[in-house]
Amino acid sequence: MSKPLPTFHDVLLARRTIAPYLAPTPLHHHPQLDALLGATVFVKHENYQPIGAFKVRGGVNFMAHLTPEERQRGVVTASTGNHGQSVAYAAQLFGVRAVIVVPEGANPVKVNAMRAYGAEVVFHGADFEASKRHCTTLEQEQGLRFISSGDEPLLIAGVATHTLEILEAQPDIDVIIAPVGGGSGCAGACLVAKSINPRIQVIGVAAAGAPAGFLSWQAHAARTAPIATRAAGLATGAPFMMPQQIMWEHLDDFVLVEDSEMIEAVRIYLEKAKTLAELAGAAPLAAAHRLKERLTGKRIALILSGGNASLEELALSLG
Repeated sequence: MSKPLPTFHDVLLARRTIAPYLAPTPLHHHPQLDALLGATVFVKHENYQPIGAFKVRGGVNFMAHLTPEERQRGVVTASTGNHGQSVAYAAQLFGVRAVIVVPEGANPVKVNAMRAYGAEVVFHGADFEASKRHCTTLEQEQGLRFISSGDEPLLIAGVATHTLEILEAQPDIDVIIAPVGGGSGCAGACLVAKSINPRIQVIGVAAAGAPAGFLSWQAHAARTAPIATRAAGLATGAPFMMPQQIMWEHLDDFVLVEDSEMIEAVRIYLEKAKTLAELAGAAPLAAAHRLKERLTGKRIALILSGGNASLEELALSLG
């Protein structure tokens, strides 16, 4: 049986659920980014979260709603990094066993963080899709509760609280730009922005080297695509259909950016905003730069979704 799509009411409940565990993140205005883009630019600093990424909002909201029996069983999920950290962090808060399946060669910064939060990390497969398939095996063998990183209403409602905070701090935002990996964060941004003010434009951005989400949004049907991007947070080869359904209805535009543009955006964030973004977290800035003419004079919010950059990514940006 398919799960119902989350609603704005679910986001309001999620905010109340996560409030004891997570403080709101800053929404900073960066004048140097204004000068670069010719717009008034606000950055939602999800890189300031305890795990360095927005997904912790969804993890805490999800784990808080597990039944005692589900907490006893434990959970399993697949992740390229930030979702896994979110589940690990939330599982530790609520005393739940967490098994995270990651691709071979996953970002060591993120893997070490998952382990530090007490999760069991299993390396399996060349990419996220292979890791996800292995979860089914572990779910059946060990009786664990599988957590989809995209098709979970509680995760989407949880991460959507970032946009609630944006619009409470700056109600007159014109455009919100959000990265799309699995799509939960962008779908959450759509859900909140369009509920509060339908005139707000929401723009999604994905990696040109992992266009499955973009192609699925464009076709209004599931589309897969090869993965050829360094941006681990955007490296999904198949869409999650729950976020897609929300984006089909509410997303105003969707752009693809090259890895080189994200690498440059990481450097710009370091230089002009004194803040660290991973490639996926820098994607909205890369998209804003590409859409500069359209955004002139507008008030825009960029969701800096995470700051868990590897040393290799930093070296590329500083080289």
